[in-house]
Amino acid sequence: MNSSTISADIISFTSLADEDKRKIELQIKLLISDLTKQYKDQGFFGRIMQGDYIECALNSPVHVLRIALLLKSFIKSFELTENNESNKRLKYFKEYGIRIAIAVAPLTILDSKNGIIDGEAIYLSGRAIKDMSTSDKQKVVIKSSMFFCNPDKQEQDKYDAMISLLDTIISRCSPKQCEVLHYKLLGVSEKDISQKLNRNQSTISQHSTAVGWNSIEKTVNYFENNIK
Repeated sequence: MNSSTISADIISFTSLADEDKRKIELQIKLLISDLTKQYKDQGFFGRIMQGDYIECALNSPVHVLRIALLLKSFIKSFELTENNESNKRLKYFKEYGIRIAIAVAPLTILDSKNGIIDGEAIYLSGRAIKDMSTSDKQKVVIKSSMFFCNPDKQEQDKYDAMISLLDTIISRCSPKQCEVLHYKLLGVSEKDISQKLNRNQSTISQHSTAVGWNSIEKTVNYFENNIK
């Protein structure tokens, strides 16, 4: 039976101001706490390590894409206190936010109490992030920031293409659009989002359309109804 994992690292984290680093780390911990409660039935376990590296695991692959997009939209909605346009690494953070690898494969151990994740899924997602890492590299080139890993090549190709398209769509979204996307992925209505963010509902609707919510929702629903 397949489980699922997410391995992720925040892009250009070392280039961020110390205040931004602390805020992001704290907010990710709060998000992981919320996800732990929301996906308790799927055995969700998540953790952040070294400030910028995230690992998540679930007993089922059904909700792994939604959770990955929640992470992606959450980081991309973050407004930096330092906005140095000449810093190319900060530009990559604003465009991509976080690099994410999703793996659907077996796990031999998922022990949230002792913080142990072991098995093919975590090896696949972890290796994908390691291979794509730009840490300590003088020349940074990022062509994509979301990846799908599966031992079955046919499944790998099908879902990796789907996730690559989502990556392209979200990379073009503004922080405010990503904030709306994040709440939409959580199932919050536009009326409630407008109240949470203290913005007009028409503005929320515009952001939802601009981010391509209808296409994203169809893709996520297809994944959740078909992944095995």
